[in-house]
Amino acid sequence: MQETVRVLMLGDVIGDPGLRALFAGLPGLIKKTRADLVVANGENAAGGFGINREAAERMFSVGIDVITTGNHVWEKKDAGALLDSDPRILRPANYPPGAPGSGFRAFEKDGVSWLVLSLQGRERLYPIDCPFRTAKDILKHHRGAIAVVDFHAESTEEKEALGFHLDSEVSVVAGTHTHVQTADERVLPGGTGYITDLGMSGPGDSVIGVKTDICLRRSLTQMPLKMESAEGEAGIQGALFEVEVRTRKARSVVRIRAEITP
Repeated sequence: MQETVRVLMLGDVIGDPGLRALFAGLPGLIKKTRADLVVANGENAAGGFGINREAAERMFSVGIDVITTGNHVWEKKDAGALLDSDPRILRPANYPPGAPGSGFRAFEKDGVSWLVLSLQGRERLYPIDCPFRTAKDILKHHRGAIAVVDFHAESTEEKEALGFHLDSEVSVVAGTHTHVQTADERVLPGGTGYITDLGMSGPGDSVIGVKTDICLRRSLTQMPLKMESAEGEAGIQGALFEVEVRTRKARSVVRIRAEITP
């Protein structure tokens, strides 16, 4: 068995521009980084809000192993059926019992045991179950796996707190949701690779992936205008984590920013 594995995690995929960027750039990026596992947040992949079967299949076709999500996962009418039908698409694990789908996926790939866990924060989001306790409860049953966590949350404080809460128990904690990549990538004292936000895979000439004029009018008028994903050239953002197989501790974290012209 190899000494280390590499986990490539991608920020929120935004609509068709994000999907086109993945199609054009992700296979080459996987080859370049020698990624063993690829995880991407797809909650905004279908037209900028939510996820559907077509968007998910496009993501899987370019090498993504697991799709995580967040608060927008329920936007499309058939979201529940999609989550129930494909265990590779996760909704946050801390939604209360009875929610469709699953919040984690445990599987083997190339002889390595993996656990991918999707969680959602509560600060300035919905008051769902506690992500801190949910993570600990799930981890009790998957001690031998290399655990990778996508924490979809608004609050920087909440994200960092979860990172330290799970330090030494998981290999990776990566934040999503803000669509703005942070520059605080590091290995925490207990060996967990961490970054507050992976950024987004989507259109660069935008405000968090949304048409600039709409965001300006929303800010200037305070009207609840419908947000629409921007068009144009897009890029891929995320982070690459190298993890020791034996100890399941992260060795390094490197931010990824790949400008793509589909």
